[in-house]
Amino acid sequence: MSENNNKKVVLAFSGGLDTSFAVKYLSEDCGYEVYTAIANTGGFSESELKAIEERALALGAVEHATLDITQEYYQKSIKYMIFGNVLRNGTYPISVSSERIFQALAIIDYAKSVGADCVAHGSTSAGNDQVRFDLTFQILAPEIEIITPTRDMNLTREYEIEYLKKHGYVADFKKLEYSINKGLWGTSVGGKETLHSNQTLPEEAYPTQMTATEPSRLTIDFKDGEIEAVNGCVFDDKVAAIQKIEEIVAPYALGRDMHVGDTIIGIKGRVGFEAGAPMVILGAHKMLEKHTLTKWQQYWKEQLGNWYGMFLHEAQYLEPVMRDIERFLESSQRNVTGRVLVDLYPYRFVLVGVESDFDLMKSAFGEYGEVSKGWTADDVKGFTRILGNQMKIYHAVQQRNDKPREA
Repeated sequence: MSENNNKKVVLAFSGGLDTSFAVKYLSEDCGYEVYTAIANTGGFSESELKAIEERALALGAVEHATLDITQEYYQKSIKYMIFGNVLRNGTYPISVSSERIFQALAIIDYAKSVGADCVAHGSTSAGNDQVRFDLTFQILAPEIEIITPTRDMNLTREYEIEYLKKHGYVADFKKLEYSINKGLWGTSVGGKETLHSNQTLPEEAYPTQMTATEPSRLTIDFKDGEIEAVNGCVFDDKVAAIQKIEEIVAPYALGRDMHVGDTIIGIKGRVGFEAGAPMVILGAHKMLEKHTLTKWQQYWKEQLGNWYGMFLHEAQYLEPVMRDIERFLESSQRNVTGRVLVDLYPYRFVLVGVESDFDLMKSAFGEYGEVSKGWTADDVKGFTRILGNQMKIYHAVQQRNDKPREA
C-alpha cells in the first residue's frame, strides 16, 4: 500500500468515466481514503443523483455527499447574469462555465468540513474547467493538495475502461457521440460537428426535441429585475420560476445555437447549446429595460454586463471587482418592474411588448413621431443649432484648409 494510506482526498465526482477511474485509482493504487461529492446546480434528477451515489460507493468511496447548491447558484450568479443580460460573444448565456465556479466552491467547502488532505477533479488539460477548479481551490484552500489523475497521466478513455475492468468494476461506459452537460441555466452539447468549423449540430443531437407546434402566449412578470410571475402565477422561488419557463418553452425547441469563443488557455472552443428558458428570460428582461431605463443606464449596464460575463467565464468570480459590478447591476434594477408578453413558435419566439408603470414611453412629453407636448417647434430649432455647433466649426475649418494655396 502507498504511503498515502489514511490520507483523505475529496473527489469532485460526476459519475462519468474520468471520475469513476479516479475513485478506483486513488483508493487502490495510491492508498487514499476517498470521499466523493457532487455539487448539483439544477441539472440532475433525484434518481440520477441516487445512481451517482451508488456508483461512487461501489467503486470504493468511503463516503459520498450530494451538495445541492441550486439556490446559491441562482442568488450569486444567475440573478446577476439576468440583470446584466449576459451573453458571451452575444450568443451564449454562459451555462456550464458559470456552474463550474460554484461547484468548485461547494467541493472545497466540503473538503474543509471533512478535514481532507487533498482535493481532486477529473478535468483534462485541454479545457477551461481545469482552471476554474484549480484556481478556486488554490485561493480558498492553499494548504490542500490538488490531484488530477486524468490530466497528469494524460489518460485515454480506453485505458481507463480497461483499468476498471481489471479491478473488477464493469459498467456501460460506451462513449457517446456527444458530451452533454445539463444545468438550470442551459445545456451544452459537444462533439462530432462542434469539432469542425464548417459543420453544425443535427436536430437529433439536441436533448430536447420539438413537440409543440401551436403558437402560444407566455407572460413573464419582473419585479426589480427578478422574475415574479409566469403566466400570472406568482413564484417566490426564482429557481422554480426558471424551471416553469423551461417546461413551457422547451417543447418549442427554443434557445438553440452554436457558440464559438476563446478559452482561458488560449485556444478557440466551439460548443452547441440549448437554453430555452435563459434565452427567453434574457430577451424579455432586456426589452423591459429598454422601456424602463435611461439611455445611459442601458449603455453602462451593457459595458459592465459584458465584463461581468467575461470575468465569470474566465474563473475570476472571486475577484473583488465582481462584487462592485454586482452592486451596480442591482441598483440599476429598481425600476425594472412590469410584464413582458412573449409569443412562442416552433424554434423561435417573438417579444410582443411590455406593460409597466415605469414605462418611459408613457410620459406627458410626447409620442415619438407624432406630437410633442413638452417643447415647441422653435425650441427644437434653437436646440438643433446649438447641437450642431461643434460639427459646423470642424467642417468650416476643414473646408478652409482644403482650399488650394497660392504658389
